[in-house]
Amino acid sequence: MVNNRFLSIFKKIPKLFSDSNLSKKASLNAITSLLDYFANIIVAFLVTPIIVAGLGDYYYGAWQILKGLIGYISPASGRPAQALKFTLAQQQNSSDFELKRKYVGSTLVVFALFLPLMTLLGALLTWFIPYWIKTPAQYVWGVRVACAVLVVNLIVDTIATIPRSVLQGENKGYKRMGLSTLLVFLGGGLTWLALYLNSGIIGLACATLLTTCIQGLFFLQVMHTNSPWIGVAKPTKGEVRSFLGLSWWFMAWNLVNILMMASDVVVLGLLNSVESVTNYTLSKYAPETGISIVAMMVFGILPGLAGIIGSRDLAKAAKIRGELMSFTWLIVTVLGTGILLWNEIFLQMWVGPNHYVGNVQNILIIFVVIQFVFIRNDANIIDLTLRLNKKVILGAISVAVSIGVASFLVYFLKMGIIGVCLGLIIGRLLLSIAYPVLNGRFLKIKFTTQLRAIIRPGLVTLLIFITTIGIERILPISRWHSLGGWILFILAAGLTALVTLTIAFFLGLTRGQENVILQRVRTVLSISRKS
Repeated sequence: MVNNRFLSIFKKIPKLFSDSNLSKKASLNAITSLLDYFANIIVAFLVTPIIVAGLGDYYYGAWQILKGLIGYISPASGRPAQALKFTLAQQQNSSDFELKRKYVGSTLVVFALFLPLMTLLGALLTWFIPYWIKTPAQYVWGVRVACAVLVVNLIVDTIATIPRSVLQGENKGYKRMGLSTLLVFLGGGLTWLALYLNSGIIGLACATLLTTCIQGLFFLQVMHTNSPWIGVAKPTKGEVRSFLGLSWWFMAWNLVNILMMASDVVVLGLLNSVESVTNYTLSKYAPETGISIVAMMVFGILPGLAGIIGSRDLAKAAKIRGELMSFTWLIVTVLGTGILLWNEIFLQMWVGPNHYVGNVQNILIIFVVIQFVFIRNDANIIDLTLRLNKKVILGAISVAVSIGVASFLVYFLKMGIIGVCLGLIIGRLLLSIAYPVLNGRFLKIKFTTQLRAIIRPGLVTLLIFITTIGIERILPISRWHSLGGWILFILAAGLTALVTLTIAFFLGLTRGQENVILQRVRTVLSISRKS
């Protein structure tokens, strides 16, 4: 009897790693991304306090601003790998390998066309960055050299991303499972080594560049092993123009996306102080890291969803979007509750006192992140339709409003982090409405239907958050170390997640949504009802 049970378990193991259908591939992609995600969490958790201590408040804040500004010029690469990924995703079942090789060729041509622009912008940023952030004289060349290395890293990363994009577009991202996770720890080790050698912000930038090179070589090997058609074919001028047109919209969207994600740090650093960026980025670490679970899940299912959209099965695509939004809501409610309750204690234990930005700021940061994650879901679905013009234009308007309002509140009204968060929320309201409308038109979903669907979960989230705020006020924050430290914290956070998940699952979802989520979990675990 026991032997039969063990045999049954071992028979199910191959099924977990099989790729016989889109659901299984999506599950494997999601598992692979989650492995990398948790590895990044562990590395960031261990390395960030070392970076803060090793660089100090000024250099750490400058490092965050540098990464944000480098992101601003990253769209100047043309984003050809992004266009390649979504083009291959729509044609993943095609056997026209020569055409796919031409796509790769078009990607390299577009990269070469944009390389001079990217280099010029990087040089200008490197020279002027000390003036923009009012760098003290003794730090000027350290900041400049670090910036120059990050510009080189951006150029290398544009090429290194091509193999990864091929794997993701072919719905084979899971083929890297495990090995890419080890590379995350390797990158963390290189970062630690740079700080151990007291190489400062320049060493940190060099460690980033070396990690990018190693990852690029790794994905190149995985791509060659799992995509036998891979190669480069000379595209026609018409094919390059077509790819360039698509890359242009992806480039424009990437700029909008970067401005969405990094404008808060840049506005705060330029109009408030570099040191305030340190506390802000540390306080939003937990919300952004936790919500990244949604991004991992979405990126795992995108290739399969692209195939469904490409086959014009819009009813099925609409159904999957609904499931995605329900699951997203469940995750953000659980994580948002935990962060409301435990973020101050987490920061105190992680990087020491005096880095928590305050309760009001903490709440606003959570709402900023939650709003963004739903916008990003719909934005990714729009990408699959390859109809990016309206998405980009609306995103640009939203970013302009966000930066304008945030800058006014921070510079003139001296509202600091609160002003930045309010600016982002107000500016993104346009996208919170417009992107669901765009997807609704394509997938034949009425906007009123979408509105009705969010009433019940929205009220449940609001009720849970209000209750959590009340509980947070009675927590013994100052005495937490003496009460049990990290062990008690992990147990308490886990219990919070379990209780919140149970309440949200049964109060916020319909019976049909509950069944769908349970079925998806069974799929990931390879446990069907028949077994």
